[in-house]
Amino acid sequence: MGRYDRVPIQEQTREERVEKFALIDDAYSKQEAVLEAQRCLQCAMPYCVQGCPISQDARGYNILISQEDFDGAARLTLRDNPLSTVLCKTCYHFCEDDCIMGGKGVPIAIRHLKRAALDYGKSDLLYIPTKRKEERIAVVGAGPAGLMAAWDLAVRGHPVTVFETEPNLGGQVNTIPRYHLEAEDLNTDLARWKNLDIKFVVGRRAGADFTPKDLLKEGYEAVLVSVGASKARELAVPGEHLPGVYHALPFLLRINMGPPGVFGRTDRRVVVIGAGDVALDAARSARRLTGGGDVQLVYRRGPEDMKATVEEKEGGQLEGIQFVFYRSPKRILGTERVEGLVVERTEHGPPDAKGRRTLVVVPNSEETIPCDTVIIAVGEVADLEGFEKEYGFKIASMGWPEGKHDDCMTDVEGVFATGGRSVVHAMAAGERAAAGIDAYLAKKHGRAPEPRPDPFGGSEVPTLPPGYETPTWTP
Repeated sequence: MGRYDRVPIQEQTREERVEKFALIDDAYSKQEAVLEAQRCLQCAMPYCVQGCPISQDARGYNILISQEDFDGAARLTLRDNPLSTVLCKTCYHFCEDDCIMGGKGVPIAIRHLKRAALDYGKSDLLYIPTKRKEERIAVVGAGPAGLMAAWDLAVRGHPVTVFETEPNLGGQVNTIPRYHLEAEDLNTDLARWKNLDIKFVVGRRAGADFTPKDLLKEGYEAVLVSVGASKARELAVPGEHLPGVYHALPFLLRINMGPPGVFGRTDRRVVVIGAGDVALDAARSARRLTGGGDVQLVYRRGPEDMKATVEEKEGGQLEGIQFVFYRSPKRILGTERVEGLVVERTEHGPPDAKGRRTLVVVPNSEETIPCDTVIIAVGEVADLEGFEKEYGFKIASMGWPEGKHDDCMTDVEGVFATGGRSVVHAMAAGERAAAGIDAYLAKKHGRAPEPRPDPFGGSEVPTLPPGYETPTWTP
């Protein structure tokens, strides 16, 4: 094996995948991890770190693993990443996209090496808060952005209360299929937090049970709204509310959280509408639930326009998902339940005023795709019912609310908002919001702003690795 060849990662076969919701990838052995880490060039400019939304020092833990120092690699990983067990299996590895080894061969398997660091190093470490501050902070939403912000602020010494509508923490982490993430992985991460002053309150809905301004009146000096985009967008076609029609995120959540039995025994023909990662998750999950049934993914554009990652698309293809392109849903057929999906063919029209390709429906091109289940995965929006307009949220292109200012503050002083498009992007957003909140409170109370301290109680402040210049990723 040469330097440009990745140490192979064993994966389940197509037949094994369809049988059950088990992890697709095997973990590296210690020896395999060391060999893979030894491929790392230790670039003077750490492109992998600059490509990571939370600036995880991948170069640093790679060299430690190459030297068989798994304890050091685990500690370095956990220093900046309190959800490492989740990310080592689910992250879209933007670090690997920027790895210079990808220019001539295959990028370093950075995500798998993170997993090896946690598997073989001492990873049951506990986070330690710095000197306690008295300003109480509320975080609304226990998804990745809210959890990251809560961790960051608690490490800085703030007492934090996290409010979550659902009975479980994690937000959309709970919709990630079990072939990517095992049921206890998030709890493994949160177990390291037990010494931090973070209180979790579940079953209380912002906008209905309380508002951010209510929390300010209760004595919280800052409130972070990190509710994400969890409300399904409507397809707005006839038949959308027939039995047998599901929206993707509730569908995925039900598979993971129960009750069991999403499909009946006869539900073997499934159509998923959409082309993002959530659509692929739904399609691949349906393939497993039906024991290898007929699952088609319908998209109104072509394969080059799909928003899903290469990893998800290739996984869907391997598992037997049928991709149907240039078809636009028109109506869902059925009386007592779904019987089919009527689609129209589409094609590219002339460019619009900005030069973007338009899409037009081909006249008289209706066709029916027989099916007994339709899963809609055309995006989500934030559920902001009950939030006053005075917050002035900026709504991101993918639906979540953000603050209008650089520090993530909204138009109401003391209320901040943020979110992100993936788990790691949401964590980065939470990290930025936490820094903004801490700086706001420091100024309010006459303190000088300080960087986040070592979460393990060390005397040195964590810094970006040598050679880091500017991030190559975008929020």
